[in-house]
Amino acid sequence: MQRKIGPYGEQLREKQKLRRIYGVLEKQFRLIFAEAERRKGLTGENLLKLLELRLDNVVYRIGLGRSRREARQLVSHGHFLVNGRRTNIPSYRLKPGDVVQVADSSRDLPQVRLINRTLSTRRVPDWISFDPETLTARILSEPTRDQIDTDVREHLVVEFYSR
Repeated sequence: MQRKIGPYGEQLREKQKLRRIYGVLEKQFRLIFAEAERRKGLTGENLLKLLELRLDNVVYRIGLGRSRREARQLVSHGHFLVNGRRTNIPSYRLKPGDVVQVADSSRDLPQVRLINRTLSTRRVPDWISFDPETLTARILSEPTRDQIDTDVREHLVVEFYSR
């Protein structure tokens, strides 16, 4: 007989699910949550926006990584430029107007060529414009909640940290 999960267990499970989806460690997640709390608006939506605007997540969203983990590794190895500067920090926070592109030296990598062939299968979110010819993406705006397709109940995460 399985025990019923209480409210705390549900909140914890939702927080862990969100952490796992974005591949963020506990301390990083707590810092991102604190930043989301400081911002104006709904804390849960702010949290999702901050997670979506991480460089590794944007690389995944535009299809240059088959998974967030692979996108994180590609960023860590310095294969991307942000506004013309090589960036190897997966948690780098992008803002509207930022341009992300594959470094010239990385265009011939087997992963990039393989991914280049599968780009047509992934739909790029509305808040990002992506040019597959130049492998360049521009952040058009911060994502809204309905543009984030993550299946998570962020209000439970907010309740978890508000205890």
